[in-house]
Amino acid sequence: MTKTEILDYAKKRSEVCATIKRIIVDQLCLDIPAEYITDDQPLFGRGLELDSIDALELAVGLYDEYSITVSDGNSAIFSSVNTIADYVLENMTDSDESADEVLEV
Repeated sequence: MTKTEILDYAKKRSEVCATIKRIIVDQLCLDIPAEYITDDQPLFGRGLELDSIDALELAVGLYDEYSITVSDGNSAIFSSVNTIADYVLENMTDSDESADEVLEV
């Protein structure tokens, strides 16, 4: 990969993380700014203390935003914003911008 491709990927990943944080706050009606959620913060347990109903709401938000579905066997992707971003970037369709470049990483 070239330096430009790496920078483009980093920018895309940053945008996806910001969108995921917005989805978390909006879908779950959280009373915190999206910027307060860190990329590595656990979303369940000691982190944001989300539960299984919240995971379903997040799955709906991801589908609405990216047309990506999450199966029951993939619930581990909801561990953090980073794990969700990894899943989104790996599962983007060709119609998503820069999908071919992202999948090569």
